[in-house]
This record gives sequence, C-alpha cells and structure tokens, in this order.
Amino acid sequence: MEFGISEEGKIIEDQVVRFIDEKIIPAEGILAEEGKTTENGQETPTMKALRAEAKSLGLWNLYLPDSDWGAGVSNHDYSVICEHMGRSQAAPRVFNCDAPNTGNAEILAQFGTDAQKEELLTPLLEGEIRSCFSMTEPDTAGSDPTGLRTTAVRDGDEWVINGHKWFTSGAIGARFAIAMVVTNPKAAPHERASMILVPTDAPGFDLIRPVSVMGHVGGGGHCEIQYNDCRVPAENLLGPEHGGFMISQARLGPGRIHHCMRAVGMAERAFEIMCKHACVREVHGSLLRDKQFVQEWIATSRMEIDQSRLLTQYAAWKMDKFGKENARQELSMTKVVVPNMMMNVLDRAMQCLGALGVSDDTPIASMWRNGRALRIADGADEVHKMVIARRELKRFA
Repeated sequence: MEFGISEEGKIIEDQVVRFIDEKIIPAEGILAEEGKTTENGQETPTMKALRAEAKSLGLWNLYLPDSDWGAGVSNHDYSVICEHMGRSQAAPRVFNCDAPNTGNAEILAQFGTDAQKEELLTPLLEGEIRSCFSMTEPDTAGSDPTGLRTTAVRDGDEWVINGHKWFTSGAIGARFAIAMVVTNPKAAPHERASMILVPTDAPGFDLIRPVSVMGHVGGGGHCEIQYNDCRVPAENLLGPEHGGFMISQARLGPGRIHHCMRAVGMAERAFEIMCKHACVREVHGSLLRDKQFVQEWIATSRMEIDQSRLLTQYAAWKMDKFGKENARQELSMTKVVVPNMMMNVLDRAMQCLGALGVSDDTPIASMWRNGRALRIADGADEVHKMVIARRELKRFA
C-alpha cells in the first residue's frame, strides 16, 4: 500500500484545503445564523454562493471514482480529501459530497436505467435537486434490514406503497426518496425487498415531522414518513425486483467509509481546537498544556486519530485494489473504530475547554451531537463486531 496519494489527488487536496480554510470555516457563523431563518430545507444565500464557487473550480462530486459521472478520484485519494471536508460540517454540502445524496447517486449510477439517470441522477450531480434515503423504520430493528415491514404491491403499471419510515434524512426539500420496501414477503430474508424511486410530491408520501435529534432540528431533517397508498409508476423500480438488500449493501459500503473519512476530519478539528486552547488557557497558576491530565488527552488523541486514519485509508485502498466485496472486513472494522475514536477525542476536547466546550461557540458540541449517531447509522457497533468475529472465526473453523 502506498501511503501517499496520486499527483492529481494532491492537487485537488490542496485546492480543497485552501477553500475550506479560506472560505468555508470563516463562513460557519453566518451559515448557522442563516440556517435559523431558512425553511423547507432550502439552501441559505451563503451556502448557494459557496457551492457555486466550488463548482466553478471543479471541486465537485469528488466522491465518485467513475469518471463518467464524477471526478474520477480513487477511493484512496478521496479518503484523504474527504477527511479535510470533515473539519467543517458545511464542507460536504459545499462540494456536493454530502449524504445521503452521495449514496443515492452511487446506486443510481450503478443500477439506474438511462431514463432514471437522465431524470434524477444528472440534476442530482449538477446540484439542482436533493434526495433522501428511506429505509429505517420505527417499528423494526434498523440494524436488520431483512425485517422491514413497509410494502409495495404491484397494481397494473404502478407500485402502491404502504408503511411507516423515520430517519429519512434530508427529506425536507428533497425531490425524491429511494425507498426500501418489501415486494415479496414470502421470499428468503435477503430477497424480500426492492428499491423504488418515490417523488416526494407523490400523493400518499406524507412527511409527518423532522425528528428532533438531541434537541435540534433543521436543514433537510431526519424525517418521519407515512406511506399511505402512495402510488408511483412501475418503471420507478431501481435495479432488479427483490434486489433491495443487495443494492443497500452496495450503497452502504462506500457510505460507511465516507462517514468515517469525515469523522477523522472532525476529530482532527477538535484536536486542533483543544491544543490551541491548552496553549493559552491559564488555570491554577500554569497553562493547561502543562497539566499531566491534558498532556495525556493530547497524546492519546494524537495516537488514536493517526491509527484511525491509517485504517480508513487502508480500507479505501483495498476497495480500489480488490473491490468493495473484498474490503468488507476492513470497512466493518473502520466503521467501529473511527466513530468511537471521534467521540473519545470530542469528549476530551469538551473537557479541556470546560464550559466553552459544551457551548455552540465552537463546533465541538455540534460535532458531538451529530457524531454520536455514527455508532448506530449504517450498522450499529455491535452488529459490525459480530460480523467481524464471524468472518475471522470462519478462517479458522
């Protein structure tokens, strides 16, 4: 494995870092204030301006290694670039590299028909529309998608969808949802579901509310959806019928590592804030940096961040070299290690900053609120550990 990235990747990385440091981070306060008064998930004026500038510079859709649709950047190169995006929670959206649009674009590019790509993928990649992903249900275990209950029944040239979803992230203001629904209840567990493209203005697609997450709602929301006899054309089926589980796995592999790449960046930003604070804050007659406890936090955080970064880059490199299927173990390990590392670093940074750390005067508290869900999203820690152990034991059985 080469630790360095390609020359092309390095050029893009330098541009992304400069744009984040000079444009995005200085605008974080303005973006937050504008977000308080912007409704229906619409982009704020500052976000629109930043996105337009990023697009004009070609810093756009960097997550797609397929050059027919994206920038053609390898997963390994993107792992480094995406880490920088994690330093600001606004950056992924600025570069059109935000979830769930990234995962939705990936499976549309891989499984969509020509008509679906023209109608939905092209405007999604152009940044003209947004999307959401509708899989999680309040009444079934999210870590076991084989137990979904929302159904789609074929009625002539339409699908009729009924069911209850929530944490359909980004639904407010989205043009369409990709819904994972049961189309063959009597089939084997992994062959029951299909993916269907659902326009958010379709009759029967009822957005109940954005779910409050740790007291916060905003943006596109983590939304509760009721599908009440929601009818969509039969040609809205995405990929093969009853292939929903297979498509979800194809989607979640890159999605998991993208989350982890950004999580490393979040931890790095929190570490930077902690270290700078420790160098200027005086308490009990000396600077925080001279306290043994603080030195332990800094040393442990530095080691954990670097370990997590290397594991993430290795998983990305293996995806490039051997394909997603052959990197499943590394992806699962990364998905457990990195979010836990990030939460540890954020907690130490909070403790070091004291009252400032739990305020919204720094991004640490917001990162903590948003980051905690990563130990649940795209597979809970416990499920990944179970799968990791099974794969390892299989080698020795």
